[in-house]
Amino acid sequence: MTGSEGGMRVVSFGDLGAAELDTWHALRAANPALDSPYFHPGFAAAVHAAGRAVQVAVATGGGGIVALVAYHREGRLLRPVGWPGADFQGPVVAAGGEFRPLDLLRGGPTGYAFDHLVDRAPGFEPWVVSRRPSPYLDVTGGLAGYLGRASKSGKDNMGQARRRAAKAEREHGAVRFVADSADPEALARVIALKRAQYAATGARDYFAEPDRARLLESLWRTRDGSFGGVLSTLHAGPRLLAAHFGLRAGGVLHWWFPVYDPEFARLSPGWILLRELVGAAPALGISRIDLGRGEDEYKRRAKTGQTQVGQGLVTRNPVRRAAASAMVHARAILRDVRTRTQP
Repeated sequence: MTGSEGGMRVVSFGDLGAAELDTWHALRAANPALDSPYFHPGFAAAVHAAGRAVQVAVATGGGGIVALVAYHREGRLLRPVGWPGADFQGPVVAAGGEFRPLDLLRGGPTGYAFDHLVDRAPGFEPWVVSRRPSPYLDVTGGLAGYLGRASKSGKDNMGQARRRAAKAEREHGAVRFVADSADPEALARVIALKRAQYAATGARDYFAEPDRARLLESLWRTRDGSFGGVLSTLHAGPRLLAAHFGLRAGGVLHWWFPVYDPEFARLSPGWILLRELVGAAPALGISRIDLGRGEDEYKRRAKTGQTQVGQGLVTRNPVRRAAASAMVHARAILRDVRTRTQP
């Protein structure tokens, strides 16, 4: 908690000491809501090292550190570390701990904008203007365990994936899945396919900023046992059908950048890859795959559960807060219209 018995200071991530990083790990370990790899200090470290400056608000109270918040400062606006690629956001604080978001605005910032705030983040309720589902797969027990929990739609799609994998093998050569690939060319192919997808759909190109490709490369090279990038690939003969680059911390894998070769779209290679990854989960030590925010059809079909992530703006200015709320709701209406008009 911050307040009369404590305070808050802001430092560059690179200036954090060993004691502060140890406390970060301890606070995260004490709060099950923070088991996503986005809350691991390794993620902030990789973002900072890739060339995008990360600052950390360190809140103290009762003689020690009680919370840390990593963020970027853009003019007078603060954004969560890794934005816009961070699918879970919020303060690193022990379960049941307190936090005052307005303390982040000391010293000049006018707002802290968030769009994937973890559910039940302490102190943020007044600033949340909307929530959206963030689905996940419970993969305890691998494929058999997942199928025992999946919806009928999930089971049906996994069955179709098995049959399509057999079809891919007949038509294109032996199907080969690598759960944790060390092939740098495969990572470059993931980025190239994702950029092509952005161009084809008119979406903003996440990799237009060079530091973001460097971030994936840095995360992929990270192999400390508790945190790092995971690159999974699916080939039929010599051809890469689909691949996925995600983040892993402990038993949680975050589904981050899935891609497939459009030439093989009729085989639904993304589902084949997801089925293989679910089957490999026990060997990888993974019990949950977070799919990230969104109502995509495949997420709706595959999920075994979901949590909620919040969107909003911490600000002292009621006009700015009203404008942020209006923008969020306008985007939600547009999303609904697009969903209703899709064939």
